[in-house]
Amino acid sequence: MLFAPRLLEKNPWIMTNSSSYRYRIVDVFTTRLFEGNPLAVFPDADALDRATMQRIAREMNLSETVFIVSPANRDCVARLKIFSPARELDFAGHPTVGAGFVLVESGRAGSDGAFVVEENVGRVPVRVDDSQPPMLWLTTPPIRERARLTRSECAAALGVPLSDVADVEPQLLDAGNPTVFVALRSKEAVDRSALDARGAAALRRELANAICVFVFTPTPSGAYSRMFSPDYGVAEDPATGSATGPLALFMMRNALVSGKGGTRFVSEQGTKMGRRSLLHVHIRGEMGADGIEVGGNVVPVAEGALSLRDVD
Repeated sequence: MLFAPRLLEKNPWIMTNSSSYRYRIVDVFTTRLFEGNPLAVFPDADALDRATMQRIAREMNLSETVFIVSPANRDCVARLKIFSPARELDFAGHPTVGAGFVLVESGRAGSDGAFVVEENVGRVPVRVDDSQPPMLWLTTPPIRERARLTRSECAAALGVPLSDVADVEPQLLDAGNPTVFVALRSKEAVDRSALDARGAAALRRELANAICVFVFTPTPSGAYSRMFSPDYGVAEDPATGSATGPLALFMMRNALVSGKGGTRFVSEQGTKMGRRSLLHVHIRGEMGADGIEVGGNVVPVAEGALSLRDVD
């Protein structure tokens, strides 16, 4: 075992009282407490309906809250229901890695170092490597390449001069969450950027879709990144695993990183907001033909119980 498992019959995170639900808070894509992206995990959520899950996610007010329920497919260890404060997500990276950590630690998955979870986007493979501390890796779902945008409209939406935008055409990519990728010329330009409601509305009108906007600049180790998602109730996300696979594809397509199979790099995100996160990327096969893996560490932070006795 890569994590010390808790036996299921003694698992303190499964409660028989349907009005009280245990949860854990973990920091994802970091080895340091209070860095990375915080996540609330409800390990036994079969009795919760979608509306209640959304209300709980709004109460938690983190980038995402994940609810672990029984899978429909027998080859999957669990189904993950993922919510931002504003909406349900079809796929998200830090909830996949964080929930995977809780599943492995509790003995519910990963005895052989690999397992599959269900999400709205479909089956998502997860593996646990033998590094110390262990790192969990997800395989990015199929990426759809969608609309391209102009450098000038993205500069205007981000409140930066056109000179801050690299000579790379921004593009909307989608592995479950539609995300606009904008390459900037420097870390300073990334840190200057921002997406307010007016800027988000302008891009939303152009794309006719709720969107996230991912800004980055290439670095010797990979990328320095930020992600804005006001449409999802998250002004800025400290770490966005669902966007990191598409980031790798965008960088490969534009010769910003090698597309050779076996290439590895790191996207540093959340630093500007004081939540430095390190998202590791592994390109499998030429141009990711055999998959793009996104990996990171997880740090346990807190545990508690939420009571629904007085909820009507």
